[in-house]
Amino acid sequence: MTDSSYATEPIDLRRVDEIPDEVLGWRHQAVPRAFHGLTAREFADAQPELERLQTPVLTLDAGRLQANGERFAAWCSRHGVDWAPHGKTTMAPQLWAQQLADGAWGITLANAHQLRVARQHGVRRVMIANVLTDPAAIGEAAQDVLDGAEIVSWVDSERAVARLEAVLAEAPEAVLDIVVELGAPGGRTGARTNAEAVAIARAVAAAPQLRLVGVGGYEGALAHTSDAAALEVVRDYLERIGTLHAQLDAERLYAAAEVMITAGGSAFFDDVVDVLAAHVREAEGSRPAVRVVLRSGAYIIHDDGFCRGISPLGRTDPDGPGALRSAMHCWARVISQPEPGLAILDAGKRDVPVDEGLPVPQLIGPRLGGPMQELHDAAITAVNDQHCFLAVDPELDIDPGDVVRLGLSHPCTALDKWQLLPVLDDADSPQDARVVSTVRTYF
Repeated sequence: MTDSSYATEPIDLRRVDEIPDEVLGWRHQAVPRAFHGLTAREFADAQPELERLQTPVLTLDAGRLQANGERFAAWCSRHGVDWAPHGKTTMAPQLWAQQLADGAWGITLANAHQLRVARQHGVRRVMIANVLTDPAAIGEAAQDVLDGAEIVSWVDSERAVARLEAVLAEAPEAVLDIVVELGAPGGRTGARTNAEAVAIARAVAAAPQLRLVGVGGYEGALAHTSDAAALEVVRDYLERIGTLHAQLDAERLYAAAEVMITAGGSAFFDDVVDVLAAHVREAEGSRPAVRVVLRSGAYIIHDDGFCRGISPLGRTDPDGPGALRSAMHCWARVISQPEPGLAILDAGKRDVPVDEGLPVPQLIGPRLGGPMQELHDAAITAVNDQHCFLAVDPELDIDPGDVVRLGLSHPCTALDKWQLLPVLDDADSPQDARVVSTVRTYF
């Protein structure tokens, strides 16, 4: 647990700064034996060239991480909303620290393990965007509250409220802040009707160890594209969340001086703001202040696939000056060319995500860290556990050992495959790229 002297800071920067003191060794993919025995800090301080790494390797881009964070923060500021990025995307306290320094309200998480990671690194304000039903998880959240953390959890049924009450009775001094989750038919969790949600809110308001502080939901479960039909579904749902908030506000069920309306993954946060920002207000007499809190998690990494095509910051012009840019790439080596037009790479499902689209070949060159050229008329057609199938022009001259830079889709299932991520100064200039820092994940 963090020292009490850090209880008022958004994250314990001293703990975060200790992360690179981990000694590198056999557990760390892509770090060759030549660097074993060094700490991650010493490794980064030496600024090794990209070519010193082994393939496959997933790298981050320092400049793009910084630019993505600044662009999203500026967008939220312009629109008068807050954000609590979903930390499950990266599970990297070093990146959480950047997001909090950019002005994030807090960090969103999903379960007890993620909460433990956050609290170990002194994250003070956490939204658990999930229904806690595990007794141990409820007990840990209660203890964190007693230790000075601000924990907001969700409920979507009166039975969940009763379960929380029963477990919290064993920690009678703890009061847990609660958001009532509204869902939709065919969606994920959440009360299916506004009437159910109102009844749940009344149950929360009547519970002595629960405090109703907002309403929320997840629109991303209802649509996967940005066409007109999908956006209509999303916006109708968001309107229902706004209506629910208005009813709870009118009934004076909120028990805090400041409450939240929370929605917004990484795909439709512009619609969230368009529909719900009208409810933002300062405190008025006995009426609480209201803030809209987005939970977009992918923006800091972004990608070259799903997020590139659907994020409001780049949807219409993904290479424009205001667009987010992918801060992650995988570098894979050709290990075989068993027939014309086919090369097999040494990266597979253990290394790259495939759930939101296959990797996209972007560059090719004779060695890692050497000059590379754009790879045209090529595609990854299949991915096995340890191999990618690269279809290319049969006339293209490819040799074993050639290196391909892959664009990836879906940061949430990319970073979870790597404990240690080298951060390059510039992934667009591989012949000059150097490792300038590392990011440690805790999945």
